[in-house]
Amino acid sequence: MEPPKSYCQAIHSGRLPEVHQRYHNFDYGFPIYSDDELFGRLILEINQAGLSWTTILNKEANFRKAYANFDISTIAAFGEKEISELLQNEGIIRNRLKINAAVHNARQIIDLQHTHGSFQNWLNGNSPLDREAWVELFKKTFKFTGGEITNKFLMSTGYLKGAHDADCPV
Repeated sequence: MEPPKSYCQAIHSGRLPEVHQRYHNFDYGFPIYSDDELFGRLILEINQAGLSWTTILNKEANFRKAYANFDISTIAAFGEKEISELLQNEGIIRNRLKINAAVHNARQIIDLQHTHGSFQNWLNGNSPLDREAWVELFKKTFKFTGGEITNKFLMSTGYLKGAHDADCPV
């Protein structure tokens, strides 16, 4: 049997664990209107780097709890004590660079909220851009947002096309 060529094909072939079904059907490629939830998706995408998406989806509730329900203001105020606690939290990915990026990026989003009204407004104000322009903008603005992370974040939140195949029932 030929391997699936897309996420949709993998979902519909039953080759992925059940946790992917909900994500594919209800989250992947759909707009997110809350800055905190947008930021939460960015945290998850950053933490996926070098790991499987299944691992991240299975730990999503742990990330939400560890990262203050993705509350941007709370995470922006994290200091060394909170970072140390995250580094000890076995329920998440304990990578100092990824944790520091989350705190830094929360602070960047606070700045974007002050200048643009919201993180979503900033994204909308820069849309539409092509993938390369988005990657350049994200690299200038955030930490730990290379090409693949930026691409997956933007596709998963509906800012870049390609999340679902044209014949996907979703």
